[in-house]
Amino acid sequence: MISSGSIDRTTIEQIVRQIVVSSLGRSNATTPTSTNSESHDELVVSISARHCHLTDEHVEILFGPGATLTPMKPLYQDGYFAAEETVMLVGPRRRMLPNVRVLGPTRPDSQVELAFTDAISLGIDAPVRISGDIQGTPGCVLVGPKGVVELSQGVIRAARHVHMNPRQAEFYGVKKGDAMKLRIESPGCTMVLEDLIVRPDENIKLEVHLDTDEGNACNLDAATKVELLKQTPCGCHAK
Repeated sequence: MISSGSIDRTTIEQIVRQIVVSSLGRSNATTPTSTNSESHDELVVSISARHCHLTDEHVEILFGPGATLTPMKPLYQDGYFAAEETVMLVGPRRRMLPNVRVLGPTRPDSQVELAFTDAISLGIDAPVRISGDIQGTPGCVLVGPKGVVELSQGVIRAARHVHMNPRQAEFYGVKKGDAMKLRIESPGCTMVLEDLIVRPDENIKLEVHLDTDEGNACNLDAATKVELLKQTPCGCHAK
């Protein structure tokens, strides 16, 4: 949603004039990338870089009347894409992150997904939430080439999770909302990440989503093996 009053409009206009045009023109924007490793049904582990989802209304405000998202690169899940469009995020005390990629398609509510270090950089205490669960979360300012949107809520650290279809959920013996573990073998960084939230749906490919902090911590790019395990209530591996 759009709110007003918490940030001086003159300040925003100065940001737009002095920073946005040059920042949005740079070529160092990041796009979520993935590293593949096979397990059951070709398990894919993807690193999601910071990004945002927008409503149709906010796309037009930020990029101009009649604007729609322009697909740049398809994501692993069918029908989803990284868009050509990027925005600048402005947090408290005017801290900024330029060139934040917009992902499509559009959604009913705008949302920003950050890693922990991104949130620290912006000065935002972003809670860990499942995508779409934004009630009561902090907001920020989105700056585009044609306008500005001030979100009163919607900034989260996306909880690590695993997408799968019902057949795969049956194979692993899990259901929506259950927790799983991901074991990653990589040189000098082998580790187990717990509490991956299961998100089953029809016509979905088996895919784990981690943020950049998590992917870097386990050296995912150099991983030689990944294994998805059911997590029991005690936190042990299921046999």
